[in-house]
Amino acid sequence: MALALFLVGVVSLAVDIVAFSGQSDAAPADAAIVLGAAVDDDEPSPVFEERLRHAADLFRSGQVDWIVVTGGLGQGDKLAESEAGRDWLIGAGIPADRLLIETQSRTTKQNLVFARPRLAEHDVNRVLIVSDPLHMRRAMRMAEDLGLDAHPSPTRTTRYRTLGTQLPMLVREVYFALHYYIARQ
Repeated sequence: MALALFLVGVVSLAVDIVAFSGQSDAAPADAAIVLGAAVDDDEPSPVFEERLRHAADLFRSGQVDWIVVTGGLGQGDKLAESEAGRDWLIGAGIPADRLLIETQSRTTKQNLVFARPRLAEHDVNRVLIVSDPLHMRRAMRMAEDLGLDAHPSPTRTTRYRTLGTQLPMLVREVYFALHYYIARQ
């Protein structure tokens, strides 16, 4: 019976993650927080690049005034994720003085925790969280738990488009969401 209840809970969580992945807030915000992803040498990975592209579009459209890029130095990397992201955004024409970076984080929660002081320094309140659609539910829960006035803005050009890429990402998100929900109790 306990196993059946657990499985129902896991399936319910997976359904919630998928349902939430389609939510996007079109209202203006002070900033977009781009959650870090891997870098390849000193270039954003394809997944990270799509997040950066989405944030650049939000800035160009006037929906946000700032872009906060998160992510620290990964093992074997030459450049922190946020530094590679900043360089990519500058190369895409985003003014350097509208970019805020944090270079310490290694996890989604740390992305948000270490971004908070940068937000406070620039009187940023309402933020859009930029990540992949299937990552959005967990990221938003963490942002809410941290007291951020955060709203979802998932990438529409995610690299996770096929069932073969979406299913492993969904399993990963269910696992990490369960871990987060249990650990925060």
